[in-house]
Amino acid sequence: MSEQKVSSFWDHLDVLRKALLRCLIVWIIGSVAAFCFKEALFGLLFAPSRDDFISYQGLAWLCEKTGWQSLCPDSFQALFINTELAAQFMTHIKVALGAGLVVVLPYVLVQLYGFVAPALYDREKRHAAPIIIWGTLLFLLGVLMNYFIIFPFAFRFLNDYQVYEGVKNQISLSSYLSTLIMLNLLMGVLFEIPIVNYLLAKAGLLRAETLKKYRRHAIVAIAIVAAVITPTGDAVTLTLVTLPIYLLYEASIIIVRHATHGNG
Repeated sequence: MSEQKVSSFWDHLDVLRKALLRCLIVWIIGSVAAFCFKEALFGLLFAPSRDDFISYQGLAWLCEKTGWQSLCPDSFQALFINTELAAQFMTHIKVALGAGLVVVLPYVLVQLYGFVAPALYDREKRHAAPIIIWGTLLFLLGVLMNYFIIFPFAFRFLNDYQVYEGVKNQISLSSYLSTLIMLNLLMGVLFEIPIVNYLLAKAGLLRAETLKKYRRHAIVAIAIVAAVITPTGDAVTLTLVTLPIYLLYEASIIIVRHATHGNG
């Protein structure tokens, strides 16, 4: 019996090794492809730094239709610098690796799920696939919200902000990309709130009544978080950030109620 358990352990380990090897190969292929499309890749990343970005054009159109000229984005020019000899090449490699991982992430999730699935009960399998799908979609939705709304207006504000007229902003390559990536991850994680609440409810650690009880506190907390990650100060951008996160909170109440009843 002991020999069978040891054999089974090494068999599972071999299956995991093959799955990880396939993921690694696909990741390398995706990264090489991303590396080759340098202009398109960095054009996408630096698009929010140009005053012809679609979000600025959309705000200008809104100002024209509503007459809110005070919100109309001004023309601006961002200056970027690089102070290290190999930094641009290394940045190209790092960004290509990250982009390659994003592209092949669905394949990686399928491979990992295929490894874990045999150990799950049928009921757990029914829940695992929707959680993975919805979790991925919500994360991407958070990233898109940051890319098109939060980061562009935060960047425009900070790029134009001066403590003294003699101090000009020249933004480093690493500062721009690290801020963009950090905010992407932050918003992606924030949009996982319904999934986290669902899992807590399934574990019996959270009830819909608790979320309802602390709704007012949640509104204040969401508004504070939105104000921190959107330093532009205008009401439109603050509302665009606050409203989706609050709607996710309200959606969590419905999801938790459904999960709790399902447990019952």
